[in-house]
Amino acid sequence: MANGPARHRPRLGINGHGPVMSDIRGFGPDSPKRQPIGPSAAQSTVGLVPPSHKTFRIKQKLAKKMRQNRPIPYWIRMRTDNTIRYNAKRRHWRRTKLGF
Repeated sequence: MANGPARHRPRLGINGHGPVMSDIRGFGPDSPKRQPIGPSAAQSTVGLVPPSHKTFRIKQKLAKKMRQNRPIPYWIRMRTDNTIRYNAKRRHWRRTKLGF
């Protein structure tokens, strides 16, 4: 029966995976509205948006970490008679985060 009682089928989100955001607690139409942070409702989204630009200090730290994250030069291996073979503090961008 095409016009029979509708069976409950969970609604799926993007590409058919996971629940729709309105089905998750706190995102539906009956959820309580967020209170504005600022003095007026027009400025309520200003405090929620993260900054899109790096500060100069953070940029300096990132540049230093990029310079440190490299293999040791070959001449250091020769100078130390191969006792230092690799950079023990080498960091992978996905495995180890910087923490700032």
